[in-house]
Amino acid sequence: MPEAAPLVDLAEKSVSYAGTSYAIRPLGDDAYTALVEGIPVGKLVYTFGAAMGVPEGSAVTEETLTTVAEAWFAALDA
Repeated sequence: MPEAAPLVDLAEKSVSYAGTSYAIRPLGDDAYTALVEGIPVGKLVYTFGAAMGVPEGSAVTEETLTTVAEAWFAALDA
């Protein structure tokens, strides 16, 4: 069974995906940090026309963070 699509809340600066809520905080132009329960788990970056997730440690996979990043940047662009 496929995962549900990520749910982006721009007002709350968060993305919910696969049962986890990621707080999104800006780092600079097209770069954000993703936190779970206040702990940084990775970065979301938009570069060369693509959204990418870069995990910090093993708390979350690159695939999951990239899905979160794609949803976040798509919502910002909408």
